[in-house]
Amino acid sequence: MRARYLGPNWDLAHVRGTAFNTGRGIQMALDIGAMPTGHWSGCHATEWDMNAPPFGDLTVGDSFQKHNYTFGIYINARGERFVDEGADFHTFTYAKYGREVLNQPGLFAWQIFDQKVTHLLREDYRIRRITKVQADTFEELAPKLEGVDPKRFLQTIKAYNEAPRPSVEFDPNVRDGLCTQGLAVNKSNWANRLDKPPYHAYGVSCGVTFTFGGLKINTSSEVIDTAGRPIPGLYAAGELVGGLYYHNYASGSGLTSGAVFGRIGGRSAATFAATRR
Repeated sequence: MRARYLGPNWDLAHVRGTAFNTGRGIQMALDIGAMPTGHWSGCHATEWDMNAPPFGDLTVGDSFQKHNYTFGIYINARGERFVDEGADFHTFTYAKYGREVLNQPGLFAWQIFDQKVTHLLREDYRIRRITKVQADTFEELAPKLEGVDPKRFLQTIKAYNEAPRPSVEFDPNVRDGLCTQGLAVNKSNWANRLDKPPYHAYGVSCGVTFTFGGLKINTSSEVIDTAGRPIPGLYAAGELVGGLYYHNYASGSGLTSGAVFGRIGGRSAATFAATRR
């Protein structure tokens, strides 16, 4: 279903959750006439350790995620940057940047940092099961970045560090306006030069969380059929509901929708059951 609706290579993406979430709940509802709705070619997908298992691991949980790219840069297999790492806080970009990583050659990228921001990295960067390399110079780091063109990588780092920047202080707590100028892909905020070794890099791929397409429901959490009528006794909540997200996702909003429609759906189902006694 991922390949069919999301497109090429999505069947190769890591799945952050259980292997048993196969979309069967959505399909069963469609089979009895439920109306599909929402962004069926869209999904929540984040940066995930490139050597993580195909599906989620409860012993690690969410710690395969790597969200602090805002304080460093991304490098793809061609040795090039490909996205504005500082476009906004990670809570507003992380769920769409997984797609950007999946679109790169080899379906992977490396996040590069220097020591000025090490203290800002989340605990996810300090787990044992991690794809990490480190070196005191970029010349030493380049051949350690598996799958990356080392010559082009060094050119990219040089261009990034030499790019003009405004005279503003780095501030991780606001969109600080510390940006590069004149690059093919500029970094809009937090654009520190990478100049304090040792340098460290983390290999990431794409981890899909949930898809945006799903079932149409009403404000009572009843599933709607293709004629626009509620299907008696069928309620839906959580990520199999469609029409809530398009192209991007704000951190935590899935928990909100699940709690709200879960409570509404539970009450609606209880009322329906009571009337059938």
